[in-house]
Amino acid sequence: MRVKPSQGEAAVRERSHRPVAWSGASDSQGSAQAIDATLGAAKARVSRLARTLETEVIPRLVRQHRHADENHALPTAAEVQAMVHAMVDDSEDRVVALVAQLRERGVTIGSIFLGLLTPAARELGVLWQQDRVDFATVTVSLGRLQRLLRQLSPDFGNEVDHPRNGRRVLLTQPDTEQHMFGLSMVAEFFRRDGWDVLGGVAGVGIDATAWVRRDWFDAIGFSIGSELGLPWLRQTIADVRRLSRNPALVVLVGGPIFSIHPQWAGDVGADVTTDGRTAPQIAETILRRRAQEQAESARLS
Repeated sequence: MRVKPSQGEAAVRERSHRPVAWSGASDSQGSAQAIDATLGAAKARVSRLARTLETEVIPRLVRQHRHADENHALPTAAEVQAMVHAMVDDSEDRVVALVAQLRERGVTIGSIFLGLLTPAARELGVLWQQDRVDFATVTVSLGRLQRLLRQLSPDFGNEVDHPRNGRRVLLTQPDTEQHMFGLSMVAEFFRRDGWDVLGGVAGVGIDATAWVRRDWFDAIGFSIGSELGLPWLRQTIADVRRLSRNPALVVLVGGPIFSIHPQWAGDVGADVTTDGRTAPQIAETILRRRAQEQAESARLS
């Protein structure tokens, strides 16, 4: 019998780090149960990853993206299914052909990110939860999504004509987070708008307080997947604001939990919660407003 996690992410994480001891044939039943529990924990982690790939990258705001890009072609539901099937079947040729067809039809890279890769990640999570794909298949498929994101990134930046704006952003998340795809996509939107980005796909393990104390950043973005990360986030934001070389540092937060509870952004000390597509513009707006306020304050003093 396969054990599925049912006691929350904290319990899942505790089980996933507990070693499974082999005590011989006399305890074979107990060992089998321990192994099943470990497999269940692994399944929970990958399920969380697949869900976060979707929710991290604007699950609720895809409709807004479509409204903004109403004059552009968009991936269809059938094309999303075709992408999922190609990844599950380990068919690199079909993946490449599908993306090429979308580009020939005029679908922008941004629309591919939001209208194809995001729902494909969601569908992989569904297949995994329903036991229709195994651990190796879903892991390889999610890795292929990550690789596809990197391959499309250069063209994504070329879709707009912009000068580099001299802004720097740090993107990071807790070491305990299992996902990186969403933060990687946020990084691509910042790069496309001319920002110098530290973090993103390499955002796990970055000591945010050390970086903002040593270097100048205009904004910092944090991503968490659940309520378990809130204490870490609240403390880290407080430390970052206290130690930052830039007193006007803009603090952004995102992730599935803020899609459900956007009001929690203020509770943890952030300026705003936002999605990947709008994050650069929102950060720029806040920075300009603060610069104007500082200039006005200096004029009146």
